[in-house]
Amino acid sequence: MSLLPDQDRILLGPGPSLTSPRVMRALASPTVSHLDPVMLALMDDVRARLGRAFRAPEGSLAFAVSGTGTAGMETVVSNLVTDGTRVLVIVGGYFGDRLVQMCTRYGAAVARLDVEWGRACEPDAVRRALAAQPADIVAMVQAETSTGVLNPVRELTAIAKEHGALVIVDAVTSFGGHPLEVGAWGIDAAYSCSQKCLGAPSGMAPIVMTPAALARRVACRSFYFGLSLLEDHWLRRKYHHTMSSTLIYALDEALAMVEDEGLEARWARHERNHQLFIAGLARQGLSVLPPEGERLWTLNAVKVPPGIDDAAVRRVLLEEFQIEIGAGLGQFAGTIWRVGLMGASSSPRVITLLLAALNDALVKQGRRAMA
Repeated sequence: MSLLPDQDRILLGPGPSLTSPRVMRALASPTVSHLDPVMLALMDDVRARLGRAFRAPEGSLAFAVSGTGTAGMETVVSNLVTDGTRVLVIVGGYFGDRLVQMCTRYGAAVARLDVEWGRACEPDAVRRALAAQPADIVAMVQAETSTGVLNPVRELTAIAKEHGALVIVDAVTSFGGHPLEVGAWGIDAAYSCSQKCLGAPSGMAPIVMTPAALARRVACRSFYFGLSLLEDHWLRRKYHHTMSSTLIYALDEALAMVEDEGLEARWARHERNHQLFIAGLARQGLSVLPPEGERLWTLNAVKVPPGIDDAAVRRVLLEEFQIEIGAGLGQFAGTIWRVGLMGASSSPRVITLLLAALNDALVKQGRRAMA
């Protein structure tokens, strides 16, 4: 008996998002080896498309690591952080804290700038922190997946630059869905994933390192994530590991779809559909955690109404409507639903279905039906 799924899920959690038919067709292409000429041409195409999508400056290295967004995080950290590196990490949620853990494992002297979960970081807080304790690196999460908060990366980066610090940005839930201008904003290194706003399957982690970051790389302790070895693999065709050709097909096709739509148009679509969802929630008497102006378009932290069993609602959505949404993490476990509207999952059709299904699930718990 096969354990494979036989029904399509509507993926509206914190990731993965829905995979478009174009990407699914790319995945079904014939498998080639990791050093096949077709594969090498695709790797070059992926690098070029990633550089454009990140809006990276000339001389940057853009590529993808085999692994999830956390692999991207570890690649960037392990090549820029070593014993004694002074790192200021902005922590406003689960993934900011993961950056602290990652930097600590690589020997950094980490200073935390803790921000209230559910709120964006105030630029003046970074200015005060750096005035009190200088840092070699400032690390931040643009789109905090655990809280639905969008941090003002452009402003925070400018302050870090005033103090001579490199800037690392976690763009796992924002790349391809929110404005991200690596060159114009002065970001030095950023990483993301393939399965969220890009709409490819999980398994590849896009990364960009600008010339400033490349000049300040350290001796990496990791073989798998070592930048020099990865450069040799991507640029000079030296064997490093057996990268999945089918995942490269999917990532390349997803990036082609980004370019076909246009980055600005894609950002605008994610914002428009977020606003559509917020309006629909309001009609049902529901709201999201962050205040207006600090909300992600791509990940919505919907407050669970008093007296409602959040797990029961998620179960109804999954079992009766084939819709997956995410539960809260950390201190927000049981109090929010995390609803991802990313890539192919960001569409009016999907939002209309979700709102109707959510209303039905709430009515099943005795809540009055809303228009």
